[in-house]
Amino acid sequence: MLRYAKETSWEDAARRASPAVVSILEKALSGACLTFEDGMQLASVDAANLDALVKAADELRRRAVGDVITYVVNRNLNFTNVCFVGCEFCGFSRGPHAADSYFHSNEKLIAKAREAAECGATEVCIQGGLPKDLNGFYYRDLLRDIKRALPRIHVHAFSPMEIAYGVEKTGLPLKEYLLMLKQEGLGSIPGTAAEILDDEVRSLLSPNKLKVAMWVEIIRTAHMLGIPTTSTMMYGHVERSEHWVRHILLLREIQMETHGFTEFVPLGFIHPKTRLYRIGKSRPGYAEDESLIVHALARVLLNGYIRNIQVSWVKLGFEGSLACLNAGANDFGGTLMEESISKAAGAMHGEYVSPGQLQSLILSNGRIPAERSTTYKILRTLDADREHDDRGRGVPTMRATAAD
Repeated sequence: MLRYAKETSWEDAARRASPAVVSILEKALSGACLTFEDGMQLASVDAANLDALVKAADELRRRAVGDVITYVVNRNLNFTNVCFVGCEFCGFSRGPHAADSYFHSNEKLIAKAREAAECGATEVCIQGGLPKDLNGFYYRDLLRDIKRALPRIHVHAFSPMEIAYGVEKTGLPLKEYLLMLKQEGLGSIPGTAAEILDDEVRSLLSPNKLKVAMWVEIIRTAHMLGIPTTSTMMYGHVERSEHWVRHILLLREIQMETHGFTEFVPLGFIHPKTRLYRIGKSRPGYAEDESLIVHALARVLLNGYIRNIQVSWVKLGFEGSLACLNAGANDFGGTLMEESISKAAGAMHGEYVSPGQLQSLILSNGRIPAERSTTYKILRTLDADREHDDRGRGVPTMRATAAD
C-alpha cells in the first residue's frame, strides 16, 4: 500500500488518470460538493486513477487540517460480551452461560478508568453487548459512578444500538433518555452500529439490529441536544461500492443539518472468526486498495463538512494506517489500552499502542504529532525545538498548547 504514499505528485497522477476522473477531482479541489454519480466513478477507480484520487484527497486533507496527525489517549471499557443480537459479523458476543462470558462490575470498570487516567488518558470509550436482562438504567448508573469517581474524564459511550435498547427497556422517550445520560456525564457517543446504512445490507449482517431510520433519529437527536458523535462505516464484507457512496452521502446530509459529527472512521471488516465469513456469505475482509479508496473517497465526498478522517490501526495495522494517512486521513485514533471487539473477530494488530509509538509513527510519515481531546481540541503538539538528553542528543517533546 505504501507505494501510493509519496512517490507521485498530483500533477503526475492527473496526467495518467482518465479525463473523467480528473474532472471530478478538480471539481472537489475547487470546493464543490460531489454528487452520487461522481462518488460512484471515484469508488470504482482502477490503479492509474487511484493514484489521482489519493493525491487529490491528500491535498484536501492538507487544506482542511494541515500536516498535523492527531490521536487521543484513551482506554476501551467493554463491560460485557454477553449479547442476544446475533450479528453475523461479530466474533465478540457470547451467550450468558458461555465459559468465557463476563459482565464487569462498576467497581472494576472504575478501577480500569482510574488506571487509564493515571497513565494520561483523557477519555474512556464504553461499549458492550446487550444482555436480555439488562436494566434500562444501567447505562445511566455506570455513567454516574464513573463521573463521580473521575469527574474530569471524558466519557465517550454507548452506540445508537445501546441507546435504542435503553429506550426500549426504560420506556422513556428518546430525547428524555439522552438528556438523562447527558446530565449524568455522557460527553459523546460512538457512531458505531452503523455498519452500512442500508436496510437490505443490514438484514444480511444482523436482522435484529436497529434500522437505518432509527440510527439516524438517534444521531440527529443527540446532535440536537449538544451531544457530539463520531460516524463510522464497515467495509469489506457483503456491501458494494454504491453502498459506500450512499452511506457517506447520508452522513454528509446529516452533518449539513446538525454539525454534530466530530469525525468519520472507516472500519475494515475483520473476517477470520466471524460466522458471516465461515458460512461463505462474505468476502475475506477488505482488500488493500479498498482501504485507500474508502479513506480517500470519504475525504473527497465529506470535504467541507466532516474535517477529520480517522484510521483504525487495530483494523489496518500500522503500515496500512500510514498509507491511508497519505490518502486523506488525518487522525490515528486512540491508544485504546484494552481492545477486545476487533481482537475477538481475528484482528492481528494488538490491543494497545503507546503515545510514544504513535508519535514515532507520525514522525516517520513526515507529519506533526498532536494529542487531542475527544472533540478535537489540541492538547499537546510536538515542539519544533528539541530538548537535549545527557548525551546532547535531540529529544522531541510534547508541549501543552491548549486545555480541554
